[in-house]
Amino acid sequence: MAGAAVGLSRALHPGPAAGTGSQGGGSTTPASPASPTAASPAGGPRASDWAALGRELPTGALLRPGDQGYPAARRLFDPRFDGLRPAGIASCRSAANVASCISFARRFGLPIAARSGGHSYAGWSSTAGLMVDVGPMQSFRVDGSRVTVGAGLRLIDFYTQLAARGLAVPGGSCPTVGIAGLTLGGGVGVLGRQYGLTCDNLVGLEMVTADGRIRQVDAGHDQDLLWASQGGGGGNFGIATSFTFTARPLASLTQFFLSWPWSQAARVVGGWQGWAPHLSDRWWANLHLAAAPGAAVPLSVQVGGTFLGSPADAGGELSRLFAAVGSEPSSGEPFESPYLHAMLIEAGCSSLTTDQCHLPGSQPGHRPGGQLVREPELAKSDFFTRPLPASGLTELLHGVEQFLGVRPAAGGSGGIALDACGGAINKPGPGDTAFVHRDTLFLAQYTTTWATGAAGGGVGRQRDWQRSWYQAMRPYASGQAYQNYIDPALAGWRQAYYGANYPRLARIKAAYDPQRLFRFPQAITPG
Repeated sequence: MAGAAVGLSRALHPGPAAGTGSQGGGSTTPASPASPTAASPAGGPRASDWAALGRELPTGALLRPGDQGYPAARRLFDPRFDGLRPAGIASCRSAANVASCISFARRFGLPIAARSGGHSYAGWSSTAGLMVDVGPMQSFRVDGSRVTVGAGLRLIDFYTQLAARGLAVPGGSCPTVGIAGLTLGGGVGVLGRQYGLTCDNLVGLEMVTADGRIRQVDAGHDQDLLWASQGGGGGNFGIATSFTFTARPLASLTQFFLSWPWSQAARVVGGWQGWAPHLSDRWWANLHLAAAPGAAVPLSVQVGGTFLGSPADAGGELSRLFAAVGSEPSSGEPFESPYLHAMLIEAGCSSLTTDQCHLPGSQPGHRPGGQLVREPELAKSDFFTRPLPASGLTELLHGVEQFLGVRPAAGGSGGIALDACGGAINKPGPGDTAFVHRDTLFLAQYTTTWATGAAGGGVGRQRDWQRSWYQAMRPYASGQAYQNYIDPALAGWRQAYYGANYPRLARIKAAYDPQRLFRFPQAITPG
């Protein structure tokens, strides 16, 4: 989560795409969408059909293979998916554009997927059919304590505009992630224990559902749709085009990044897990364990966090952590940061401007002067509801240490990020929102990454190492997983992601998308 941890800076990425959904009224309707049960013309859409769709969109908004701009437009964040080639990419600037795309996909039985930031770990924000890119929708509007934003707004731009108005909304750390996927799957972040998840602060949204209707959703309209959008995962019921959040005044906060030598790792993890989940709501803390063969420090342990108070006031609580560990850190002192600078630090952009804290290029959400790079990465997750016993700590540290013998691909690193839960995250009941994980001590994300373009057996060995380590931790984890860290290899994902909330989500799917227009391998099915 903290950007200072190499290879773990993407720890707050979302799931498949920009849509979710529910049921109810409160909508406007575009002109006569095709019936969802209409037979698809043999052979799919012809060139003339694609041309007709293009005329319904802004000039140049529809790209097809061979068009100038198509190669750049089809890329997701992870280079592992560079081989995906949508039949069409629609760059949508309005809900009406999205409705036209949904009608087109339904008419021709064409696979459809929405992309906000394109950070799906499984590549499910792309498709062989029609990719609906909501990236151009980057509006930002403040109305008192509420902020309404376009579904394509990138997280660093969200933070930049909030900070300019002295406001904050809890969110993740990855600067290039789209607000849509982050919100719809939960949104774990550095202000979560203080203000809840991103989805807990969602009070309304605009969404185009599978019937082509543009729905305005809030507590008085389409309540089920709002409930499902608060952690039900992206890509399931429709395509979100805007979100309205509750914002809070926040000018600055205290941050800390504390390091210990690896010889103290067991004591640090033991002390941290008895401390971080039980802090007052003004605190949030994480813990990174990382292995980077060939680095000056090949094994590292770092505790980071935030506090809504002064550095001086943070000292007493940090001293309790040091006492639990049995030693003080080898480096790190709490310091005060303006809100935006704190988010840049968490993003790994502490030495960059906000424009530089983007991917380079002219695509939506990119900047010509962007200095970030796309990263290949594999991830798995666990929620822990009990502290790790001594045997669990041994397995945890052994897994990190084993990476040094993996012989990874060029630039390969591996590790785990633990994020403290509790506080405002655990205050709602498990059924109050679609996000069911309300009884956890901490969330774990196992990650491994390598240099872009690296190939050969090293990547396969990294994958095998991650799977083996993940399996070794099974006896200690709760069996739940974070739906925003979508894992295509996860067995029992319905229970792991959604628990007792899955049947309600399945009923919502049946009401809004009985023909499963929106589908991917771990999509909710009608029930």
